[in-house]
Amino acid sequence: MAAKSTSKSNGKAVTDPVRQSIEAAMILAAERPWSEVGLRDVAEAADLPLGEVRRHFSNRSDILLALARQADADVLADGTDDLLDETVRDALFDLLMRRFDALTPFKPGLKAILTEARQKPQLILPVLPQLGRSMSRMLEAAGEDPCGRGVQSKIAASGLIWLTVMRKWLDDDSEDQAQTMAALDKALGQAEILANSFNDGPLSFIRSMLTALRSGKTDDGAQAS
Repeated sequence: MAAKSTSKSNGKAVTDPVRQSIEAAMILAAERPWSEVGLRDVAEAADLPLGEVRRHFSNRSDILLALARQADADVLADGTDDLLDETVRDALFDLLMRRFDALTPFKPGLKAILTEARQKPQLILPVLPQLGRSMSRMLEAAGEDPCGRGVQSKIAASGLIWLTVMRKWLDDDSEDQAQTMAALDKALGQAEILANSFNDGPLSFIRSMLTALRSGKTDDGAQAS
């Protein structure tokens, strides 16, 4: 079935070819190896002309980049005024959970892609720089000064947190996302405890954050793999 994504403009439905292509691509990713999905397949599944799909995407990596940017835009679409009274940590928690919510419709496809990427990391390597840009947007929306001291280290640490918690999210099928929230809260707490590592420089903080995330225990007491 072709994926359809529409919006309203002057009372008329307007097709969004980018969203439509993303939705179709994620459906295909859940059904077959991502490495076998081409733009022609996406165009057919999205019921769009191939030329229209190629106008927005050069390859399948571009689709993943567009999905990341779409998630960021969806998170910030309604503003962040409701977060003004929160600490940066609490606001970041809310924003990252909203980002997981924005990606939930695509979870089966993302899980399949990341599973395949364990054997073929080249499938997601082109997308990793976007993670830093996304985390920068989330931190700024949470109230972090984009020009403040150590901001690049905070972006890197937020990226590590996102990737670590995403593994829990991919397997969290509960409606309330309790396991994901617990994992995110724990990871942010570890980052807060390790924040004094900034006194020894940004690289020290990143190393400490990475060590804590790798050695941290999951909620069931097992070592995180």
